[in-house]
Amino acid sequence: MTRTVLVVEDNELNLKLFCDLLRAHGYIAEAVRDGRDAIERARALSPHLIIMDIQLPHISGLDLITALKRDEELRVVPVMAVTAYAGKGDEDRIREAGAETYVSKPISVIKFIETVAGMLQPA
Repeated sequence: MTRTVLVVEDNELNLKLFCDLLRAHGYIAEAVRDGRDAIERARALSPHLIIMDIQLPHISGLDLITALKRDEELRVVPVMAVTAYAGKGDEDRIREAGAETYVSKPISVIKFIETVAGMLQPA
């Protein structure tokens, strides 16, 4: 079964990298550049995983994760946060918002794909 991953990322280079990596590993990657569109796109797609940048313009990735986890339909979708600002306490805030895991930027390609694969293993 092909898995769909929604990638919420405003940086074009990161967005392209994440989507290219996902597609190269057999996933369907859907891109969202504006966090304000993330919830609506997630509802329309019913993705198996959401990759969420934390530093987004207009709306915080943490706020989006919290909103996703409050949504009846979307709360079951695992969230992998991606952030360049992984300081002490950031991981706690990311997990408190509801993300199952996070990867810091710049990403390690191997760690990124291993983390995605681990989150998409059949239960």
